Amino acid sequence: MAESETRYRVGGMDCAACATKIDTAVRRVAGVADVSVSVMAGTMTVRHDGSSDLKTIEKKVTGLGYSVAPLAGNAAPAHEHGSQHRHDHGHDHGDHAGHDHDHEGHDHAGHSHDHDHSHDHAEKEIEGLHGHDHAPMAGPWWQSRKGRLTILSGAALVAAYAVGHLVPAIASYAFIVAMLIGLVPIARRAVMASLSGTPFSIEMLMTIAAVGAVIINAGEEAATVVFLFLVGELLEGVAAGKARESIQSLTALVPKSALLEDNGQTREVPAESLSVGAIIMVRPGDRISADGIIISGESAIDEAPVTGESTPVRKGVDAVVFAGTVNGDAVLRVRVTAAAADNTIARVVKLVEEAQESKAPTERFIDRFSRYYTPGVVVVAALVAVVPPLLFAGPWGEWVYKGLAILLIGCPCALVISTPAAIAASLSSGARRGLLMKGGAVLETLGKVTMVAFDKTGTLTEGKPQVSDIISFGLSEAQVLSRAAVLEQGSSHPLALAILNRAKADGVPVPPAFELEALPGKGVSGKVGGEALDLLSPPAARERGTLSAEQDARITALNDEGKSVSVLLVNGVAAGLIAMRDEPREDAEAGLAALKSAGIKAMMLTGDNKRTAAAVAGMLGIDWRGEMMPEDKQRVVGELKRQGFIVAKVGDGINDAPALAAADIGIAMGGGTDVALETADAAVLHGRVGDVARMIELSKRTMRNILQNITIALGLKAVFLVTTIAGITGLWPAILADTGATVLVTINALRLLRIKI
Repeated sequence: MAESETRYRVGGMDCAACATKIDTAVRRVAGVADVSVSVMAGTMTVRHDGSSDLKTIEKKVTGLGYSVAPLAGNAAPAHEHGSQHRHDHGHDHGDHAGHDHDHEGHDHAGHSHDHDHSHDHAEKEIEGLHGHDHAPMAGPWWQSRKGRLTILSGAALVAAYAVGHLVPAIASYAFIVAMLIGLVPIARRAVMASLSGTPFSIEMLMTIAAVGAVIINAGEEAATVVFLFLVGELLEGVAAGKARESIQSLTALVPKSALLEDNGQTREVPAESLSVGAIIMVRPGDRISADGIIISGESAIDEAPVTGESTPVRKGVDAVVFAGTVNGDAVLRVRVTAAAADNTIARVVKLVEEAQESKAPTERFIDRFSRYYTPGVVVVAALVAVVPPLLFAGPWGEWVYKGLAILLIGCPCALVISTPAAIAASLSSGARRGLLMKGGAVLETLGKVTMVAFDKTGTLTEGKPQVSDIISFGLSEAQVLSRAAVLEQGSSHPLALAILNRAKADGVPVPPAFELEALPGKGVSGKVGGEALDLLSPPAARERGTLSAEQDARITALNDEGKSVSVLLVNGVAAGLIAMRDEPREDAEAGLAALKSAGIKAMMLTGDNKRTAAAVAGMLGIDWRGEMMPEDKQRVVGELKRQGFIVAKVGDGINDAPALAAADIGIAMGGGTDVALETADAAVLHGRVGDVARMIELSKRTMRNILQNITIALGLKAVFLVTTIAGITGLWPAILADTGATVLVTINALRLLRIKI
């Protein structure tokens, strides 16, 4: 039976212990194959064989005290979401191998993606049954059920102190009542968790400690500890909510309405109702309401909210714009290319949330460690409570008290959240800058990379040829360019587009041509103003015997620089040469320098001819391999790994699928397209070479942050363990140690949201 996948929004999760309880409970439901729960994204993905009762799954989660609502776009067949998941459906555009100037049709096959990227941000809230709710995500904390319970528990504690002061005889009963107000919901959750397979939950430890404290006549401390526990949970919820909001806030960038052009009229419609192909008008100062292509107008687009780009980017007709960016100084008409549920921001949010559900190696190790750690703490606490009185005649009350304190100190919340909190913050921080990493395992491995293998075309270079040299024989450069552009009108060949773009940029006139004729494998010819014009490849020009030895030498020199050359003939006589080359990206040199300064080697693997490869590599100062087929790139990546390198392969997701799959990390370079979002392990959305170094630096910062978090979590526990056994601290400092560590770890992780990379 084919597996299906269902995603849920889960409300009220504060820490990794919550996720563990949900995971354990749902796995016990018949037909469930796998469960992934992300505290930071507030989501759960369940893979099941179709026989599972989804209502039973939801009942299990609500029974534990959390709200649960199915996300839209469910019921898709499940695909592998493990940390080793690789997409091998790379798009195959390939490197531009040497260009003969052949103007026959160039068929660029499209690639369709049927992934459902719908993202439901309006799912209804289902209130938790036992005090949990979606407080951090929905309104002020004091309006949540958890907030109200904390306030009520605090008021009861104050009332108990007042009653104890006024009527000392009933003080102990007053504190027991105050304790029960907070403890009953906690105990109910503890029982539900125990029945669902998690006997050693923090709620169970809390319940045992509070009841034990009452038994040894420490009711005042028991009530105080319960109140502090509720305060701690509330703080954890707020902190987790802040991390969650950092991702969800991306969706707020997209305006709620758009100006739709309809039958010559403009009317305001909800942005989510826009369909692909619709034409929208964007006024100066407005946010663009959908991904699209500009069909008229030219303006400076502020992409900072989406890409972090500090300066506005000038864009005109045929330029791609993203939802959420701000139009600067002119009216634009934009043709919508993606529905609201499928725009770049919605898809980034969905991918980041899915990435958070895949655990990093460190996180998986800590999860396994905590499975033994918590029962171990219970055993140690029991031994501390029992052994000294039995063997050394210690006072029972004192040692039982210490044992109860150790129970509270032992809660693994801070330790277990230390890794996912940092990873969630990093994934979100990276996404805001156009750096997508598909899961914690990818983020962790990136920091270990020692070799980056780059594709050339579309990765280190712009991916489209540009006119680099215009050499004239008797005419001016402008006249050579004008005549060449006349012949190229209407052609979509990359070299033809390079000439037309240069003519437009230089303001050169391009009069209409007559009797245009494509010469397959050779070039194009036509007539204009009484002149017979030909734009030919060098071999075709040589066939006509029109090139002098000096002109032929110039062509050879240009070819040696990796440039494609077209020869312009006017009335059968060579009148000029136009040389074109796919030039390096503006930031390629700086991006490679950043890698080098970080001690990371770089190499260029290209299918282009060796002459072109050598020229581009020489400009960038990088090692290279040329004339490589996809399987050759894969082989070289394998060789580098055998030499001991941790290899990242960077390509445009095109013709690179085998090498991307073979590398330790595959990074797709693209502009917010399917290629960038769906291929490989990570994606650089904005096509900057320097972003690869930034991605690696973000990984290294994250691993340092995780180490700090683990040190904080274990260090505080060690200190309070010693002070508790020594009799210096008691129950309420113990619960503060646990809560304080969890809050400190989360706050430290959230620092990653604000880093500048």
